[in-house]
Amino acid sequence: LWKMWKQFLSKLPRKSSASGESGQCSNGTGIQRTSSCGSTPPSRPASAIRRMSSAVFPSSVVAGIEPLVSFKDVPNSEKQSLFVSKLSLCCVVFDFSDPNKSSVEKDIKRQALLDLIEFVESSNARFSEAAIAACARMCAINLFRAFPPNYRSGSFGGGEGDEDEPMFDPAWCHLQLVYELLLKFIGSSSLDAKVGKKHFDHSFIVKLLNLLDSEDPRERDCLKTILHRVYGKFMVHRPFIRKAVSNIFYQFVFETDRHNGIAELLEVFGSVISGFALPLKEEHKIFLWRVLIPLHKPKSVGIYLQQLTYCVTQFLEKDPKLASSVIIGLLRYWPITNCQKEVMFLSEIEEILESTSQAEFQKCMVPLFRRIAHCITSSHFQVMCPDKSSLVNVAERALFVWNNDHIISLIAQNRQVIMPLVVPALEQNIQNHWNQAVLNLTVNVKKMFSEMDEDLFSLCLAKYKDDEEKRTSLEVKRKLTWEKLESAAAFQPVTGHTAVLVGHQPSANMIATLI
Repeated sequence: LWKMWKQFLSKLPRKSSASGESGQCSNGTGIQRTSSCGSTPPSRPASAIRRMSSAVFPSSVVAGIEPLVSFKDVPNSEKQSLFVSKLSLCCVVFDFSDPNKSSVEKDIKRQALLDLIEFVESSNARFSEAAIAACARMCAINLFRAFPPNYRSGSFGGGEGDEDEPMFDPAWCHLQLVYELLLKFIGSSSLDAKVGKKHFDHSFIVKLLNLLDSEDPRERDCLKTILHRVYGKFMVHRPFIRKAVSNIFYQFVFETDRHNGIAELLEVFGSVISGFALPLKEEHKIFLWRVLIPLHKPKSVGIYLQQLTYCVTQFLEKDPKLASSVIIGLLRYWPITNCQKEVMFLSEIEEILESTSQAEFQKCMVPLFRRIAHCITSSHFQVMCPDKSSLVNVAERALFVWNNDHIISLIAQNRQVIMPLVVPALEQNIQNHWNQAVLNLTVNVKKMFSEMDEDLFSLCLAKYKDDEEKRTSLEVKRKLTWEKLESAAAFQPVTGHTAVLVGHQPSANMIATLI
């Protein structure tokens, strides 16, 4: 049997050594299709291709209508059967670790996938349940797979870091066609959602979501588009999808601190949130507080910060009364030792404040401006802005807040509370900060406060100077006290027979006696 198999394959047309184009072309679906898998075989007569499928693929795969017959060559009554037959043929999965292995079979499958995509695009008739089941099965067999372990040293969540080269799946020339077929099939008006939901079920959706941890950015981009299409097509699955995605976020934040598809999931949910009906359900508010706010915790937040900020601002557009709770939530996760994250948080705070009302601002202004005042006196060196447009340090980014007209308006209306919190930080900068750009910005903000309310500013400045004098006097007094204690102790040296009281601070009476 093996000799007969080899004799048959030896009679098949050989692949040309000429390389095909390796560029990409857009197909209008958001998925970029590569034009070939390595090399492109020469065109074969239709009769030769038909003869090949029955020999190359198992007979169980090609049972029924000959799968490589063109859809144009069969009557309309048999097109659904041919569709199922081609899907069955595409259930064979090949090894792409060796590009020269099974090259003929790979070309046959690729052509079958292209035929299926073209048929789905042009079909007007309703897909039968057998066709829907066959499509779901073929996609599951080709797409759902275990990823190899991640051996990158020092890598952590959120996707590839800026210094990591993206990992590309060698089987992408087939995978992208399967993704394109799935996208077009789910989006087709010929697919009845009531029938499709039985085959594209919860198990299928969970496995689809698991693929978003792929290291291949092309695959994640395809999955992002497909997930959005599934969410729109099958309304009955929407609560389950939201819950499943929340679980991925929980696992990322509180357990693994590593996932490649967080940015893509947030991008999908940005458009999902924009479609929430008003008033917002409690379930959606809980998603904001328990999922989106804690997503600011991981070190890799910079990779998906843009999408995360968009999701948060979408909630605030839906319900502006959530602004104070969002800001307080951000303050709870404020980075203490990570200056780059601190710059990111300041940028997000400014964006949130732009849409914050006076009433909501008053609920959070005291803890917020205590934190901003602390940032103003930061002495760390420069880091890249979140938009990667320039270098900036924490103090500089905090002072940029006063360039926003809406925020200045909020500050002016609440200057009695905010000015006493910020003026001491400005004075400390003028006296001690090393960076000239920060000094210039500090002088500008100080001038702005003075013009806003000169009397209040003078009072704050006077109080700061008085507090500094008291602090200096207290420091001097404390230093003198310890010097007297040291002198008194010097006249009573500790010997081997002297009892020593360990772990006890000197009382006020003891200090007074020594003084």
